[in-house]
Amino acid sequence: MPINILMPALSPTMEKGNLAKWLKKEGDKVKSGDVIAEIETDKATMEVEAADEGTLAKIIVPEGTQDVPVNDVIAVLAADGEDVKAAGAGWKASAGGASSPQPSPQREEGAGPAGGKAEANSHIQDKADQRPTPQPPSPLPNGDRSPPQAAGEGAPAPANGRVFASPLARRLAKDAGIDIARVTGTGPHGRVIARDVEQAKSGGGLKAAAAAPAAGPAIAPAMSDQQIRALYPEGSYEVVPHDGMRRTIAQRLTQSTQTIPHFYLTIDCNLDRLMAAREDINAAAPKDKDGKPAYKLSVNDFIIKAMAIALQRIPDANVSWTEGGMLKHKHSDIGVAVAMPGGLITPIIRSAETQSLSSISAQMKDFAARARARKLKPEEYQGGTTAVSNLGMFGIKDFTAVINPPHATILAVGTGEQRPIARDGKIEIATMMSVTLSCDHRAVDGALGAELIGAFKTLIENPVMMMV
Repeated sequence: MPINILMPALSPTMEKGNLAKWLKKEGDKVKSGDVIAEIETDKATMEVEAADEGTLAKIIVPEGTQDVPVNDVIAVLAADGEDVKAAGAGWKASAGGASSPQPSPQREEGAGPAGGKAEANSHIQDKADQRPTPQPPSPLPNGDRSPPQAAGEGAPAPANGRVFASPLARRLAKDAGIDIARVTGTGPHGRVIARDVEQAKSGGGLKAAAAAPAAGPAIAPAMSDQQIRALYPEGSYEVVPHDGMRRTIAQRLTQSTQTIPHFYLTIDCNLDRLMAAREDINAAAPKDKDGKPAYKLSVNDFIIKAMAIALQRIPDANVSWTEGGMLKHKHSDIGVAVAMPGGLITPIIRSAETQSLSSISAQMKDFAARARARKLKPEEYQGGTTAVSNLGMFGIKDFTAVINPPHATILAVGTGEQRPIARDGKIEIATMMSVTLSCDHRAVDGALGAELIGAFKTLIENPVMMMV
């Protein structure tokens, strides 16, 4: 029977994508693993690989189409030996030209070969958990989901309150006293399966419990678009529609400020030794035949390295909060905010505490170039244990940054500038830099945050300690 190719969820935040380009045309043979299309997500342009073999019978969504919801049918694949024209025409006839996938003829979940109830044991059910899920009568909600060929990324509960879960997962959750609605699903379409409940038992993959209604006066709702526009004369403004990246930034930062109790710690760092060390290191860099140095370190490279080592020295601050327990990370994976047209992205230097300054510098140059071209892979910007946001190059003295979940901290870095300081009763001029650490008070208390930013200051002011 024809195989529906769905718009994939290529990142945890993706709800819609733009179908930038088809790399196969109708009638082309397709093998599993072939790159068939390019999809623009909220962060990057990604290549999509085929999960099945066959012939591309019909392209449902033409290239250039924007805002295609995750899990909508974008093309139909005819299986080997199947009539290609019939497969393409059959989809159109059954779907009526709509772009939502049709239910597959697989039996109802939990039903045996003859339609009776299957025995609810883990072996049978776990096998059932891996097969594609028949679509419900109403469309699945958009959210952090993945198509049948990939595990889901944790879909939110549908607006009508229904949670898609296998019978075994529901039974295991009930036996463990876990609310199934709080379990993040990794099955097809974000469906909760048995392994998700097992993970939830140990504190993993649990969503935050719904907050109880707050006592006191109600908060006025936000102004509508029409109310805001009414404040300005017609023709005095231009409406620039939000793209996927801007919407994602708005959603994540709103979630962060509403759900994470931030507090801030600011400290000044003397850069004189660091600037001298940087100059010496850059001067000693080997050069190629054209005289180009192998590397040129920036102050930001030292900042990344110092933050990574500081987290190793204060391991209790190298954490992520989850409802079930604290994740205490073994390595310092440092995200670095990179500005790009329409927003920003945070590529991650993995295990930065183990890397040389020249390696960090080379990776950052590569990440920055590919980020601006929207060519980063999801694994290059998802995760991390903390982040650095540096606005020093814009002359900003100090600022506070919003924590990027699931991080527990973020370091906001200001400019290095000459300031008068008191030393041994005398006024001297030194190159100073103000940094502010934003902390998630659920995971990092005041004293712990102070230890972390203090360790960072020690390393910045004594850069030779980063070399050993």
